[in-house]
Amino acid sequence: MRHTARWWRHLGLLSIVLIATAGCNKGDGPGGVTASVAGASTDVSGSPAAQESTGHEESHRPVVKMETTLGAITIELDAERAPITVKNFLWYANNGSYQQTIFHQLVPGYVAIGGGYDQQLAERPTHIEIRNEAANGLKNKRGTISMARRPNVVDSSTSQFFFNLADNSQLDQKGRNTAEEFGYCVFGKVIDGMEVLDRMSAAPVTKSEKFGSTPATPIVVKSVSRVR
Repeated sequence: MRHTARWWRHLGLLSIVLIATAGCNKGDGPGGVTASVAGASTDVSGSPAAQESTGHEESHRPVVKMETTLGAITIELDAERAPITVKNFLWYANNGSYQQTIFHQLVPGYVAIGGGYDQQLAERPTHIEIRNEAANGLKNKRGTISMARRPNVVDSSTSQFFFNLADNSQLDQKGRNTAEEFGYCVFGKVIDGMEVLDRMSAAPVTKSEKFGSTPATPIVVKSVSRVR
């Protein structure tokens, strides 16, 4: 399957609206894509740096379980290679920020993006933008989880993440001269529940003025909780 570089350039987070043009197809990728700013994010109380202990010992490989309407996904996070990103993701998870959010953008055979909107398409509050750790050597391979960001700003990730539904080397870091070539930070991998990602990849999608390509039936994140 071939994906156009335009989807790489416009893989955005909650303040970016992705609008796919007509004529997109699975075989040739999404086709033309434009992006526009939807609005500023809103801070939530506290901060990732001030996160309280959850009773778990510090670990370089924390594990979380994401319960979705398509099934459970168990994810091993890599806090050794992506310490800032993992701490940030766990902070949102521990604060319940991901509960009842949806995968608002789905490109079958490519990526599923979530973590920013509830079922009413209201933006969830976010906190500080974090440093992009895409230079950590981890690759955007099938079954990995990575951070979404504004396509033109390297260090702009907040709460939104995406699952790689295929090997997406075009999302890996190619250099550091531009935001486009800096890439997207991988911070974990699915260790149980790959069949859920396969269900996502096979799910019917509908064109959306706001997000481009959205699951026809909402895929809801019921909860994200740390299990180790």
